[in-house]
Amino acid sequence: MTTPLPSTDGVRVAVRVRPFSQREKNSGSKCVISMHSGTTTTIQDPKNPEQRKTFTFDLAYWSHDGFQKDQDGVFISAGPSSQFASQKDVFHDLGRGILDNAWQGYNATLLAYGQTGSGKSYSMTGFGANKGIIPNVCEELFQAIEKREGKEEYQVTFSMLEIYNEQIRDLLSRTKKPGGLKVREDQQLGFYVDGLKSVPCENYAQIERLMEQGTKIRTTASTNMNASSSRSHMVITIQFKQVFLDRDLTKQSSINLVDLAGSERQKSSGSEGDRLKEGSRVNLSLTNLGNVISALADAATGRRVLHVPYRDSVLTKLLQPALGGNSRTTLIAAISPADICYEETLSTLRYAERAKKIQNKAVVNTSTLMRESEAENNKARLSCGNSRMAEQPGCLLAEQGPGLQTGQPTWACQLEQAREEWQKRYRAIAQERQMTETFPHLLNVNEDPQLTGVLKYFIQTGSCDAGRAASNAILLQGLGISDKHASFTNLDGKVTVTPHGKCKVVVNGVPIMSKTKLQHLDRIILGSNSAYLYVGFPSERGSEDLNRLDYDFFQLERAAAEGVSVDKLGAMGRGDGSADPSVLAVFQDYVKLMPLVAEANQMGEELEKGLRMELKVKNLASSDSRGYDLQKEVMVKVTHQRTHEVWIWSKAKFINRKFLMEELYQRFLEGEDVRVAQEDDPFWDPVEVVHLGSAHVWLQPLAYCMKLEEQVEFLNCDGLEEAMLHIHVAPCSPAGQACGEDDVVIDPSELLGKRMDFQIGLVRCLGIKWLKEGAERGIQMGYRIYDLSSTFYTKPVWKIVNPQIEETVQFTALNASQEFLNYLQTNALVVDLWGLQEGCAQLSCSQPDLMVTSEGHIMVDAQKISIVMDTGQTTSNQISELYGKLLKLEQETEVLRNVNRALREENVLLRHSLQRAGSAQQAQKLSDALKVTQPLARLPAARELPRTSAQRAGSERELARALKAFYQSMNAARGQFLILRHYKPPEDDAMLRPFVHQQSQRLKDFGELLEASLWRLKSDVGRVVQEKRARLLPPE
Repeated sequence: MTTPLPSTDGVRVAVRVRPFSQREKNSGSKCVISMHSGTTTTIQDPKNPEQRKTFTFDLAYWSHDGFQKDQDGVFISAGPSSQFASQKDVFHDLGRGILDNAWQGYNATLLAYGQTGSGKSYSMTGFGANKGIIPNVCEELFQAIEKREGKEEYQVTFSMLEIYNEQIRDLLSRTKKPGGLKVREDQQLGFYVDGLKSVPCENYAQIERLMEQGTKIRTTASTNMNASSSRSHMVITIQFKQVFLDRDLTKQSSINLVDLAGSERQKSSGSEGDRLKEGSRVNLSLTNLGNVISALADAATGRRVLHVPYRDSVLTKLLQPALGGNSRTTLIAAISPADICYEETLSTLRYAERAKKIQNKAVVNTSTLMRESEAENNKARLSCGNSRMAEQPGCLLAEQGPGLQTGQPTWACQLEQAREEWQKRYRAIAQERQMTETFPHLLNVNEDPQLTGVLKYFIQTGSCDAGRAASNAILLQGLGISDKHASFTNLDGKVTVTPHGKCKVVVNGVPIMSKTKLQHLDRIILGSNSAYLYVGFPSERGSEDLNRLDYDFFQLERAAAEGVSVDKLGAMGRGDGSADPSVLAVFQDYVKLMPLVAEANQMGEELEKGLRMELKVKNLASSDSRGYDLQKEVMVKVTHQRTHEVWIWSKAKFINRKFLMEELYQRFLEGEDVRVAQEDDPFWDPVEVVHLGSAHVWLQPLAYCMKLEEQVEFLNCDGLEEAMLHIHVAPCSPAGQACGEDDVVIDPSELLGKRMDFQIGLVRCLGIKWLKEGAERGIQMGYRIYDLSSTFYTKPVWKIVNPQIEETVQFTALNASQEFLNYLQTNALVVDLWGLQEGCAQLSCSQPDLMVTSEGHIMVDAQKISIVMDTGQTTSNQISELYGKLLKLEQETEVLRNVNRALREENVLLRHSLQRAGSAQQAQKLSDALKVTQPLARLPAARELPRTSAQRAGSERELARALKAFYQSMNAARGQFLILRHYKPPEDDAMLRPFVHQQSQRLKDFGELLEASLWRLKSDVGRVVQEKRARLLPPE
């Protein structure tokens, strides 16, 4: 028989965009995806709306909006104008194509790719009445078989496996093999999973039960291993064989339906800044899948590819036929429409674009019955040689031999054994259904909706213990579950739960320590994060929608009970009452990480790492130099409880570390040696400098040449006082001598173009909590000023709670620009407080680009000078000399301008005085005289200069004193205002009334201080004006 020629087929690619999730709605997300035809997908950059990128695929499904639910709960199009693509539409295009290929004898593969929560599992498996591609393919396959007439025989077998952390688990086998099943290779068969159970099926109902069984085992394994399903790959394989007895011919098709792990796990930036970046095997399979796709895409475009790395992971070994091999392959890329997922979505679309280039070489898999029996014998010998006979039917080998002419006896034997197992399974299902209708029970709630409600634990009459121990009536696994964790009691129509000892039990978000009565639909969390919904007695049940009590509901309830809310993060603080989407996104991150941090703490406790991890919000109460709130983000503070060492991990770093912790913990559960080198320990990091808080020193007085000296608070990430800083910012002469009251200016514009020298002095730091909490700790402070890129750090101070700093730096603006003067009037100097730990590197200022004056002072506002220096027009010494001469000339010119201004003011006052006296004639004569003398006023006589200057100096000295007093009172008012801003209302309602009273009193004090300051300024300015006018007017 001639071997069929392979056909070259490209990988078929479809993209599907889902509706907004509840989290995305809460975060105020905007849609960045559009589809204007059945094949194109456009994505818009939310940060740059003009930037759009369009991709073209074989199919593009718009499932974002335009739908409604029919009476059966199925989502359908809302109307003729709607573009909505339903589950039925997706199956019609993709699922039927898989079936058509299977009937023709081709291998067919469907891969679902996308980030966690993008809708992969919904498209593949479906939810509730909205069945996905997998159940529809199986159902239609058996419907088609039933309609066939003739002498053909159809054999369907079903297998289901999960790949997690490079280990394979058989989801149809209740026994878990240590290390998982092994992938082996045969010269003819290629890669296969040794010992994988493959169950013969006669109808769709049996496949449906197998999927339920596989999901149940997957859920239990997920709980036991503390492994989220989003980090594992699920592979369903349907072997479909058509036996044509009259033609001595068979057609064999392998249908592989693959739900891949969340694609965000393979991002290189997912562990940004982490020294253990490449350590996790969780990322390995998807990373290698990307490498295989890239290599095949390059080969398809004519580039030279030396090696396709199929062998680098378990997943790529099993997918070798689907990628570049003997299969017709379809990839469905599931994407989120939300702007907050832009980077992930763009990455998914690019991934799909590369996969589209791959070329496969599919053939029709036909064989004679004789050759088929030889292939079966080869399989059997491989199984014998590897001692993997546990899953083989007992009669299979006995009936195989050289004289075997048909596959009928073997298939009949497999069906007979399968029927016996089905009878046992049906009895167990019927018993569970009866108990569900009789007893109250616990339903598991999982992060993956597909795994929610799979496990049921019945609370029968009397008392029953729950925990890890095999003797318990309710056998539970999971992080933080003790051997005897809690007791459930069902007496007199009431159910109660009682924790054992200090075991963690949370009911409706609140930890309990004693016996607690349960109500229907109460939410229970046992251990770190094992979530269950309590379903009460049948008489208590109604037609409730249990879907709303999902995993997110549990975590939001838990967060609320712990005092974490959107309001606490400041989402309503924009002034218009609307929510800040960026803060809402941070809140969602916080809630998402809460259970992960709890799990990490529990793993660390069981592994005796001595760490405590807690969630913090970076920049919760921090603002920039202009007073605007900084971008908030979630971080994890890690504290070693014995040494008091502290680390701050970003969200991405923590997630990466948790993957590694899970791998180490899994080895611990399997009894392996978990000792690792310190540098490979995911619970350890080298000590580092820790940011403790920031203080704001407003620079407005400096714009008026006034000295500022005050004590300001360092506020930490929670908005609480970390320490107090004594600081002074003072104008000075080039020689460093402090300026006096005579140097105060009324208008900052008077300093435009002039030289400004000032000193920033950090005097002392008081009450540093960081140093109180640990004996072997130190601190440094740092700040940046205006346009300087370098940060100036103080010298390290160790072990002193109230250290004297006494460090002063002088800065010079040779030619003060308007921008610099504006900066002084509107900005604050932000001083950061850093915590040092024993063994960490201290902070230092790198000053390669700093410019200094001839006196050795650091130059600011030197942009023009930098441009001149960059173009090579002159040297720094020449610039300093030129600026010195220029400043001297400008100062002399300014003196003349001041004299001229004073004479003009005097003339005006005299004119008004004469007019009030009613002497029109004298006024006319004097006016004529003034017209003659006015041009000469620009160059006044030398004898008049001292008198005019003395009068002006006296007036301005008085005005300077008034302004100084005003600015000092304004600084005090600003301090009170900042304190008011950072006060948060108490969570306890009983404390709310005293809090409101205190806030009212603070507002009253603030208002009185402001009114007194303004009244004093008006009074002082009025007095100065009257005195000046009295000096200028001639005595009557």
